[in-house]
Amino acid sequence: MRLFNMLVVWFLPLIPKPLVRIFAKPYVAGPRLEDAIRTVKSLNAKGIEATLDVLGESAKATAECEDAVHEYLIVLDTIQKENLSSNISVKLTQLGLNIDPEFCYTNVKKIVTKAAETQTFVRVDMEDSSVTDKTIAVFLRLQSEFDNVGIVLQAYLRRSLADVERLSANKTNFRLCKGIYIEPRSIAFKDPQTVNDNFALLIETALRKGSYVGIATHDEKVVWHGLRLIHQLGLEKNQYEFQMLLGVDEQLRDIIVAAGHRLRVYVPFGKHWYAYCVRRLKENPRIALYVLKAMLGLR
Repeated sequence: MRLFNMLVVWFLPLIPKPLVRIFAKPYVAGPRLEDAIRTVKSLNAKGIEATLDVLGESAKATAECEDAVHEYLIVLDTIQKENLSSNISVKLTQLGLNIDPEFCYTNVKKIVTKAAETQTFVRVDMEDSSVTDKTIAVFLRLQSEFDNVGIVLQAYLRRSLADVERLSANKTNFRLCKGIYIEPRSIAFKDPQTVNDNFALLIETALRKGSYVGIATHDEKVVWHGLRLIHQLGLEKNQYEFQMLLGVDEQLRDIIVAAGHRLRVYVPFGKHWYAYCVRRLKENPRIALYVLKAMLGLR
């Protein structure tokens, strides 16, 4: 598998951009805000909520970060104007976390302040392990000033149980997911069943401590654990939600919604769609194989 992954990394630059766009269409709303609005309205019409993400991360220049802030402010105005049932998700490296944490905090605070004015929730995404501590530090500063913020934690990281227990003291609003970044075994579980078991433990720990939990998964086994805990704890509909990515396992999504549970779909969009898709292909080499088959005209 390691050799295959290396071949995928070599192969990706050879994939024609139009073909990547065809692959990406179900999973990315499009390059423009108008595309995202259309997608969110379609979801809302089905009783599904959304979170909008302006694609981009790992900014190298302050101008990139300032552009991202400007885009998010427009998104927030649009959510209010169009009366969308949507919040927003932000990646701190897009806002300057690796340039200067204080600069990043200033940027994300502008977004959260505007979001508070429009009564919109802001989810602080979690990226790879190199920025976990810095992300939590910025989030805690925001949480001390605002009540419309939440954070993401990843079930495959060995540290996440301690993070859930620590952050739950403030009744933190969590998005819990498996995690997609390639991490060493020293800090991340590698066995899929262990990751699932840890995911269930994180959900239970957070819910028992009174935190709101977004259960973000397409794995029906994890969904079942969430449903089991919701039943056992006698939770109300406003104490949790399920979350899924745009275009992934829509049948399971519809099953969850039909059962009366709140569900939110992550809707990425923006001019950086190509970089986002290439990164996803690197993180999931099997998808690159599907793209290769498509290029060769194979089923």
